[in-house]
Amino acid sequence: MSPISISQLTEQIRLTLENELEPVYWVVGELADFRQAPQGHVYFELVEKQGNQVLAKIRANLWQFTYRSVAAKFQSVTGTTLKNGMKILAQVAVTFHPVYGLSINVKDIDPSFSLGERARLRQETINRLTREGLLQLNARFQLPPVVQRIAVISSATAAGYGDFVNQLEKNSFGYKVFHRLFPSLMQGNEAVSSLISAMESIRIEIDRLKLEAVVIIRGGGAQLDLDCFDDYRLAAAMANFPLPIFTGIGHERDETVADLVAHTRLKTPTAVAEFLLSGFREFEENLTMLLQRLDRSTRQQLRAEENRIHQYSLRAKSLSANRISLEKEKVKNQAMHISLTAKNQFRNQYATLENLEKSLKKNLTLFLIKQSEKLSNTENLLRQLEPSSILKRGYSRTEYAGKPIHLTSVKLGDQIETITQSQKISSTIIEIKEK
Repeated sequence: MSPISISQLTEQIRLTLENELEPVYWVVGELADFRQAPQGHVYFELVEKQGNQVLAKIRANLWQFTYRSVAAKFQSVTGTTLKNGMKILAQVAVTFHPVYGLSINVKDIDPSFSLGERARLRQETINRLTREGLLQLNARFQLPPVVQRIAVISSATAAGYGDFVNQLEKNSFGYKVFHRLFPSLMQGNEAVSSLISAMESIRIEIDRLKLEAVVIIRGGGAQLDLDCFDDYRLAAAMANFPLPIFTGIGHERDETVADLVAHTRLKTPTAVAEFLLSGFREFEENLTMLLQRLDRSTRQQLRAEENRIHQYSLRAKSLSANRISLEKEKVKNQAMHISLTAKNQFRNQYATLENLEKSLKKNLTLFLIKQSEKLSNTENLLRQLEPSSILKRGYSRTEYAGKPIHLTSVKLGDQIETITQSQKISSTIIEIKEK
């Protein structure tokens, strides 16, 4: 058999595939390695599995133009985008490229296959909740830094509830979480009514128990057992509940409607417990970090202030020394100025005193002369007024009872005395004439 080239062989393969295969096929497979190129084309693998074992896989291409219409239709029907792990029913054309090998080009994807009847009902519930503004309503609550008081909705005998309580109470950090069970059916025809009733019981106890959140948990189960968590009534009650709600239903499928409505969705009961405990750890770590930052900041501030004080001290010493030197110089200059001024003042005052002394001596001499003359004049006047001098000039003085007569009241017959320079004459009044 003569050898052929690789290109000849790949051409034969291509022609054989084109001649022997139908133009398109509908195939079922799971999306894997799903990625979109910058140009808008999508590349992935369609995989067939049995459990975790891959039975077959093939490389697939979804060109940009086709992807836009297919993805839009898929999302409008299912409410979700194409993603890894999703099982789809796709219309494909088999192609072979001499360089890139065997692959399939996806022409269409049937969203109803992925959705299914149950999924369609679920999607209708989601759409209704979205229209009514309920889907994200419970997410409006701001969680406290540490959730410490919770109400738990579960079956008292559920293994998941036991795991949850064990995880909370036996945590290695010693954190304490108050929890109160409000029992409920978690599957069956009466589950929805039972769950809503448990929520109403919690609503009554919120203030008394100081509750901060509600946890809905179960321990897994068959897929059909989870239908109650896709019920609109339960979802609406959860959305309008006055506390944040956590779910840990423990199922394998992506999400229930209850998970979508809940404030926080976690996969299992123990995951919910771990989430609550992680809040304690994060708060404690943040507090420790803040304390460390505060300590570091305080130390840095103290060092900065110490340096600043040291600089101020050096500056103060320098300024003080300069000021003291300047003040000493000023004092010295002032002392010299005072000394010079004092000497000048002393000389001036001395000259003034000398002038005053001369003036005083002159004025005192004149004053003494004037006073002497005044005394002499006064003496002469007194000599002239002396009674003996008056008597010498021929005057006399008359008395009655030792008093000058003009100071007394005399009458006829009274005895009076007249005094001259050389005589004392006694007389009797014989006549009195009024003048």
